[in-house]
Amino acid sequence: MQHVLQAGLSAGLSAVSGFHSNSSPKVDPSFDGTASLMPQDWIPQQDSRITYKGKYKNVDAALISWGAWSWGDEATWHWQDEERKNLDPAWDVCKKTKQTFIDTAQAYGSGRSEGICGELVAGMNRDDYVLQTKWYVVPDSPANFKADAPETTLRESLKRTKIDQYDVYLVHGHIHARSIETVAKSLADCVENGLTKCVGVANYSADDMLQMRDELAKYGIPLAVNQVEFNVLRRFPESSGLLAKCKENGIVLQSYSSLAQGRLTGKYTAEREPPSSYRFSSYPMKDLKPTIDVLEAIGRERKVSTSAVALNYNLSKGISPVVGFRNAAQVEQNVQCLGWRLSLDEIKRIDEVSLEGKKTVLWQQG
Repeated sequence: MQHVLQAGLSAGLSAVSGFHSNSSPKVDPSFDGTASLMPQDWIPQQDSRITYKGKYKNVDAALISWGAWSWGDEATWHWQDEERKNLDPAWDVCKKTKQTFIDTAQAYGSGRSEGICGELVAGMNRDDYVLQTKWYVVPDSPANFKADAPETTLRESLKRTKIDQYDVYLVHGHIHARSIETVAKSLADCVENGLTKCVGVANYSADDMLQMRDELAKYGIPLAVNQVEFNVLRRFPESSGLLAKCKENGIVLQSYSSLAQGRLTGKYTAEREPPSSYRFSSYPMKDLKPTIDVLEAIGRERKVSTSAVALNYNLSKGISPVVGFRNAAQVEQNVQCLGWRLSLDEIKRIDEVSLEGKKTVLWQQG
């Protein structure tokens, strides 16, 4: 699965790879980026929680979700088994800072990521962590053409993770072979059979997201979340109106690639480009220097990491960031986004050097 996903991203599932141009326009200067801000007196804290709506029980989760794509994934992230030992002390930092929400997927590491998630949470009280996974939607096998594919594959995920129930289960993208109506029925079965508390989508456009909402409503089940790429280099979900639609309908908007696969951390430069397999917001680093310079300047002024500034930007817009880690130092850098809030002036400074990004009907529709 992991190799199919990487091959697809390189071919054009990513809006800046394959036959797509790796350039992006800036956001229209007339667009008001402050309209989507959270109330100015709201400060994201370690204790802050966001509610994912379920039919029988809601899920109250930390603001940060730890993206587990790299765990066990060789095709995109060049994972090596000796890295596994670094995750235990990193997870200890997560628990200490009350950020115990993990986002994984069936495709990540071809299931290995789900297994590692299970290892990390083993022995913990079930109410002390939140796990979210995603249905592998690519129609590359007869099994994924079946109407009950979401439910069947979720049962396999539960076995790999060694838990009885996921908290949140997403459709990974709108390239599934069956209709939204059919997929919604299987998601409803997942809820009714106790396999997950909440359900959602990823990479869905606003129209398709609302159609899924309506189909799930027939079973009395709310659509809890839509996960799309959002960061300073891809504000398309905001400028297109998707973020506003989510807020109007009580749907959480999660951002994956919240740090543009490391491009917004200060780790990479024009002389040290990210690996070519990091295909989201994969613009040449020389073109991103004005953006990085602003984030780094604010970080120095705030005495926080560059990563923290980029993540706080998402939080300030009312977006729950998904961000990866492979060691404790990265967790410590990322949690610096909590306990403070970017000022209106700082938001405007970042908006001025941000990019709009693009979409593709092949994957990144939202």
